[in-house]
Amino acid sequence: MPSTQFVNRNDELDLLRSRFDQDDADLVVIYGRRRLGKSALVREAIADRDDDVYWQATEETSDAQLENFVDTASETYPLLEDIQRDWEALLRALGREDAVIILDEFPYLVESDDALPSKIQRVWDLHLKETGATLVLVGSSISIMEEKVLSGGSPLYGRRTATIDLPPLALDDAQELYPTEDPDGIIQSWGVFGGTPYYLRALDDDAAFAENIQRHVLSEHGVLHNEPEFLLRTEFGIHEPQTYYTILRAIATGRRAANEIADFAGVDSNALGTYLSKLRRLRLVERDIPVTANPNSTRKSRYRLKEPLFRFWFRYVYGNEGEIVQLGDAAYDELVAPSFTDYMGPMFELVCQNALPDLVPKTYRGIGYWWYRQHELDVVGLASDGTLVAGECKYTAREMHEGDLADLERSATQVDWTPPGGGEPNYHYCCFCRSGFSDGLRQTADERDDVSLFTPADIV
Repeated sequence: MPSTQFVNRNDELDLLRSRFDQDDADLVVIYGRRRLGKSALVREAIADRDDDVYWQATEETSDAQLENFVDTASETYPLLEDIQRDWEALLRALGREDAVIILDEFPYLVESDDALPSKIQRVWDLHLKETGATLVLVGSSISIMEEKVLSGGSPLYGRRTATIDLPPLALDDAQELYPTEDPDGIIQSWGVFGGTPYYLRALDDDAAFAENIQRHVLSEHGVLHNEPEFLLRTEFGIHEPQTYYTILRAIATGRRAANEIADFAGVDSNALGTYLSKLRRLRLVERDIPVTANPNSTRKSRYRLKEPLFRFWFRYVYGNEGEIVQLGDAAYDELVAPSFTDYMGPMFELVCQNALPDLVPKTYRGIGYWWYRQHELDVVGLASDGTLVAGECKYTAREMHEGDLADLERSATQVDWTPPGGGEPNYHYCCFCRSGFSDGLRQTADERDDVSLFTPADIV
């Protein structure tokens, strides 16, 4: 693994540094689930500054937190030692210094003092907003950050000047942390470990892909063995998770329609929406609709797990713990390897969708899936120039051939889409395949300018 401790996040760094440097006051909110590198982001942003106070809250009483904050802040601003131990007084004093103030793990502060958002609102309105100070609130508990900071009912609503909802690293950035440079190995690594920095830093540079999974995910002593369960219980506040677990397992094992999920989980279809809504809010589940459909009116929906490690864990670990212990070091070979190609199929489709703008450069109004009756397309791009880009993905051991292209062309004609300028769309066909292409398909692609062929080496 490369020794670098920080990868990309250039847009977020630029935003933070610009806010720190300007003369006006700023209230910046950074949130997102744990392990994504929020703390590393803000520490990187202040690395060359001497006017900042970075403090990470803990699960202690309000009085203990105030004392800890003063101990940390007074190293940069000694005047705070003589200030009353009160958040309003302390923040007002730092505001007069135009300080950069970062309160990390802000939800811990709110849990110990529910009135704190109101106190910050008051000191902001009366004092801070007229200074050059920057106040940054960082939190991993999405529900608390939304309720106490971002929502219309929060005292701080309307005060924030910038918000960063931090996502996982994109594949292009995450691959810098994967212990392989092989294109297919990079796609496989993303398919299991995704772009969560904490997960990627756990990987051993000298270990094979299967060994990293065995050592860190399947082994009961692995650092990621209980990661999804830990996050669901502690970070997301799901204290009775059995129903959520079953829903997540249903999706991870290929049940993506609402009725399929409800049947598997034994949940009334009317109640399922409440569970899915919370999982979507927590960035764990994502709703897919046909790329041509109106998201506000269509009833066509499929659901998938957004975090690759969750998808892997709920497919191979959850419910199989006893067998994994019995198999020991053979768990990967016995439980994962026989179906891993099938597992990777949907992950490969996502990689191809995300890569489409680079592979077929156009301005796209939408990229995603499409399905209608017996027809289905893995990749569809709706371009502003009136081109419908249709793609088929095969993560298999066999090459794609002319028959696959013919199937792709037939399905593409069923897509009901009118280009922005009216008339009929132009079609461009993309074949994405792990194992390459037959001589016949290659010849066809050479003879036609509306057919493109891509292997993992092209995609990565």
